[in-house]
Amino acid sequence: MSRNFFVEGLNISEGSAVITGDAVNHIKNVLRLSAGDEITLFNRDDPEGKYAYRAEITDITRDEVRCRVLFVKEADIRLPYSVTLLQCLPKSGKMELVIQKCTELGISRVIPVLSDRSVSRPDGKKALSRAERWRTVAEEAAMQARRSDIPEVTEIQSFREALRLAEDADVKIIPYELSKGFKRTREIIDGVRPGQSVAMIIGPEGGFTPEEVQAANDAGFESISLGRRILRTETAALVVMSWLMFRGEEDGENTPHHQIDT
Repeated sequence: MSRNFFVEGLNISEGSAVITGDAVNHIKNVLRLSAGDEITLFNRDDPEGKYAYRAEITDITRDEVRCRVLFVKEADIRLPYSVTLLQCLPKSGKMELVIQKCTELGISRVIPVLSDRSVSRPDGKKALSRAERWRTVAEEAAMQARRSDIPEVTEIQSFREALRLAEDADVKIIPYELSKGFKRTREIIDGVRPGQSVAMIIGPEGGFTPEEVQAANDAGFESISLGRRILRTETAALVVMSWLMFRGEEDGENTPHHQIDT
């Protein structure tokens, strides 16, 4: 079980850390940790997730967990490029699976999209509640994967608004079953370079309408093939993310983290 925590307003001074908020209950009542146990802390207020604080619990009260900071290290294990997923809403709990697994694979941002053929169509309070739940899933997956940052999960967007939110991406792709040939797919994935941003849009169970594909193409998204097999919507994003993670691990430096004086 993960012992990594994202702490809001992490208070660290003179080699000590004080944890408050929801993390206290998780430490006390879920993991049942006690004085002497070691945990790793990430500052939720640090969006770049640069540092990991290794700490030993010294005292647990009703509202606080006090720790002694053992060391601080650079903890940036992100991909060398940012990846945004525009996921058209699938049925039932599939969205949680997509967010969970893409977070493990290194996604930077998830934009839930209400497309023409989306069966799930939450609105109002239900849509806001879904978005909050998806953010929780992303945070839990980030902790499990020992990521030092939490992917952004936006509120549900219309198809065209989602395209607008991704308009600045350097590489934009739309896997589409009518695309022919895998050569271009390989060229695009192999061509992604450190520092670039990637956006991919994945359709729902019923696929894209021709009008949506045209709108995406007009917005700079290139249609690509994912191979000869027809993949489920929850599989498609994971395939592309796996390719990008493979490229990122290949391009990333393998230098060891160095400790930073507290």
